Amino acid sequence: MTARRVLARPARVAAGGFVRARTRRWPRHSRLFAVGERTGWSVDEDARHVEASARRLGYLVGRPRWARFTTTQSVFLASHFEALQPRWLESTHSLGTAYLHGRPGTEGFPEFDWAFETLRATPERFSRIQVTHAEMRDLVLEAGAEPGSVHVIPIGVDIVHFPLVTAESRSAARARFGLSQDAFVIGSFQKDGVGWGEGLEPKLIKGPDVLVAALRRVKAEISELHVLLTGPARGYVRRELELAGIPYEHALLSSRLELGTAYHAVDVCLVPARQEGGPKSVLESMAAGVPIVATRVGQAPDLVEDGANGWLVDVEDADGLADRTVAIYTGGAARVVGAARATAERYTLERLDPLWADLLDGFVERP
Repeated sequence: MTARRVLARPARVAAGGFVRARTRRWPRHSRLFAVGERTGWSVDEDARHVEASARRLGYLVGRPRWARFTTTQSVFLASHFEALQPRWLESTHSLGTAYLHGRPGTEGFPEFDWAFETLRATPERFSRIQVTHAEMRDLVLEAGAEPGSVHVIPIGVDIVHFPLVTAESRSAARARFGLSQDAFVIGSFQKDGVGWGEGLEPKLIKGPDVLVAALRRVKAEISELHVLLTGPARGYVRRELELAGIPYEHALLSSRLELGTAYHAVDVCLVPARQEGGPKSVLESMAAGVPIVATRVGQAPDLVEDGANGWLVDVEDADGLADRTVAIYTGGAARVVGAARATAERYTLERLDPLWADLLDGFVERP
């Protein structure tokens, strides 16, 4: 046992005692705890959105860090990889989870098989499961989840933080990221490396290899190409762009809320993923009025009408991503901006509250 763990154990014991003393009189299932991964990234943001929706709907919400020390409450875990751990399965809580991605049999991702088999062994343990699209709905039903417990709720957009781009905001954003006003800038805003370090090993379900192949194609057609990257663990993409001689900036933002500025700096956003729960970039791009070109994954086919409010290509179609991007460069995309923004406005977080109301009804007791 490390020294850090030895020192931390008394603190956990003290914290547990404090929380149990504060919560022992709470009625059963009277609080919702929305628990993320404590990484400060996308899953934690999802948990906070669930929490905010519950508050708007009139439910009492507990502090996420208290969940492990309480009993007989309602815990919604924003990651099924976390939810399927023994500490939650063996707890006295009523459990809900998001099951957003992870097709079993995916090469290189044994955790997808583990998650599916664990759910299949204990489907009755989850009284609520959120999925974002039909493929995951069918998957959790195949694992034995009760149909009435499965709720299709798309990932929405906090539209306040993704305002529509203007000429002034575009100029300011490019200055912020050190980009030429005359460059044609492609945005890639995701985490696509394995782990939380440099990310030199590609996380292939996010399609970083497809992204690089598409960018190589685009470079041959657009001399003023520049790439703006955000997100952690982008080492693989950075290395490949350097080898290809493609100029880029990698902005390490302090929070995902800064992404609104990043979208305003780009001419098009690419999503090359092989599997997704979202991707969040689709609605974020649409809200900001930035053309989106995405693979047909996750909820993207439910949101994007090809050629009307964005563009879709098949999974692993690097040529398709490149061709759509070059077409945007040569012909512009002004015609899709209004339709894209209208789509985003239909999927704001507040407009999804009725779907969360259905999920929370009977899962958490009202005060």
